[in-house]
Amino acid sequence: MANSHPRTPPLAPRKRPRQRRSAATVETILDGAARILEAGGLEAFNTNAVAARAGVSVGSLYQYFPGKDAVMAALVRRDALGFAAQVEAAIAPRPGESWRAAVDRLLDVAVAHQLDSPRLARILDFEEARLPLDAETAQAEAAIQACIAGVLLRAGDDLAGLDIDQAAGDLVHIARALTDAAGRGEGASSEDLKARVRRAVLGYLGVAANMTAT
Repeated sequence: MANSHPRTPPLAPRKRPRQRRSAATVETILDGAARILEAGGLEAFNTNAVAARAGVSVGSLYQYFPGKDAVMAALVRRDALGFAAQVEAAIAPRPGESWRAAVDRLLDVAVAHQLDSPRLARILDFEEARLPLDAETAQAEAAIQACIAGVLLRAGDDLAGLDIDQAAGDLVHIARALTDAAGRGEGASSEDLKARVRRAVLGYLGVAANMTAT
């Protein structure tokens, strides 16, 4: 997980978009930044390249962001908020299912999130650890961990004696480490990656990995 220091002023957006057109411009800039990072990595990432890829002037970019770290911070925030929403939807209780079924859905979301844009996902994890978290990003990360803790609580006696909050944090680290490592390779299989993460997660929890999720 990233650190939780308040966002320093140079990383905060210059202004928040209040109109639909301004919001669309910011999203276009962030989309351009994401494409730059996925295609060329950090070496290719600068404000001129982002503006060119987004099809806006550098001046337009600087209306909203004081520099490339501010663009990166906004990307991290957008990614964290989106992932938190996916996780929350994935763990919604379903009648008659076991807690392991919810874990499987969580793993589906985590693996898909990684493999959709593996280089970008890995960079954003690294940058999230490097940059101070703003309040929205910190809340999203806390929500993700709370969702995982909620699933573990459903296990009841299956996980008796487990420190749920600590385990939820540890599982975030385990899943991210494995998915980031897999993202460095070429052609990682989502099913293979999910199986590996599932073994690690259930192994940590002391549950047999071959137990069927129902």
